[in-house]
Amino acid sequence: MPPEMEAVAEQVFAALADPTRRNILAALAADGPATVTELANRLPITRQAIAKHLALLSEAGLVTAEPGERRRVRYRLRSAPMQVAQQFLAALARDWDTPLGALVDHLDRAAANKPPHDREQHERETGT
Repeated sequence: MPPEMEAVAEQVFAALADPTRRNILAALAADGPATVTELANRLPITRQAIAKHLALLSEAGLVTAEPGERRRVRYRLRSAPMQVAQQFLAALARDWDTPLGALVDHLDRAAANKPPHDREQHERETGT
């Protein structure tokens, strides 16, 4: 994965590490764009805390600030950084699947080549 995509994924994972930020994203996903005040009315944290979390989510590219009526700023979800993080995880999973598959095949072959007594004991121990 290119370094710039990896950097985006890193920011997304750092932003998602905090449960409050995940709750803010969930609220925006469920109810659409919202102001800091609207989010504070829905969540058990202060407007100041929400504003700080939104700033971090904005830096990660997960939300964007849009001017609204009467100088109110509404925050909207952005999916592009999340898609980059998903691509990073998919690539990582592919990198893991091949060696893990080879290990499973090796263990299966080794178990099949054991004498019957050892194979039965192995099956009792592993439940396979």
